[in-house]
Amino acid sequence: MSATEIRELRNAPAMLPLFAKAVVRAGVKPGKNPELPNKGVRLSDIMLDAKHLATYRKVCGFKADGYLPVTYPHLHAHPLFMSLLLDKDFPFAAMGLVHVRNRITQYRRIQEREQLDVECRFGELTRVAKGYEFSILTHISTGGELVWESESTMFRRGGGTGEDKGSKKPGAAEPVTNATEWKVPGSMGRQYGAVSGDRNPIHLYPLTAKLFGFKRQIVHGMWSKARCLAEVNDQLPENGFSVDVQFKLPMFIPATVKFAQEKQGSGLDFRLLAADGVKPHLSGEIRAL
Repeated sequence: MSATEIRELRNAPAMLPLFAKAVVRAGVKPGKNPELPNKGVRLSDIMLDAKHLATYRKVCGFKADGYLPVTYPHLHAHPLFMSLLLDKDFPFAAMGLVHVRNRITQYRRIQEREQLDVECRFGELTRVAKGYEFSILTHISTGGELVWESESTMFRRGGGTGEDKGSKKPGAAEPVTNATEWKVPGSMGRQYGAVSGDRNPIHLYPLTAKLFGFKRQIVHGMWSKARCLAEVNDQLPENGFSVDVQFKLPMFIPATVKFAQEKQGSGLDFRLLAADGVKPHLSGEIRAL
């Protein structure tokens, strides 16, 4: 395989023009044998904005402790992420893609005043039963030291193998009994969209969500992940660790949800469930490196 073509950016791409481009490219068809372009983008020497960080902490529930919340670097990767999805050689339309998994590895805590170099590139493309899955890899370094990386797995419906692996559906789950209850307001998609730049219409208002087939707006998956990690922030390993999450049923907001956690050796498993304590919105695990 040839080396990845990395394009250096002078500034982070503006999100509103990117969304406009996504609308223009909404009719892109992948063809019979889609391939991901061997491309990436890099933005260097990012200075963090204290006001922006404070707003992010407030929206997601993190306390100020002198270090970046583990999910915060994702916000600086997101515009680069979007620019890859809107590349002329990307075979799918960006609209309609679903974020199904996200794995973050933090090698050490990142201090608030450190400058960040962010690079995003395409990973692997896999044909699955109901469509295609592909990943975008993000690497963040400071002073030449790799401190944070992630793999975001996206799903595109249609064109899949149609294979049924014959896996049996699990039996009815028992409702969780030891859980923390949260109220998620209907404005949360707008709040997180304002701080993240991700103003996808499905997250904003009932009317804009209905235009894309949802009964009302749904919250961002990465807000859900961040909110869960804010809840257990004091339990995160001091040194390197990974946090792997699967996004499951969408959370229509406003909503009442339940957060459950369980120790697993030196790690932690957690779930975010609907008000019934059964239907899953998210499941994740934290493991020390």
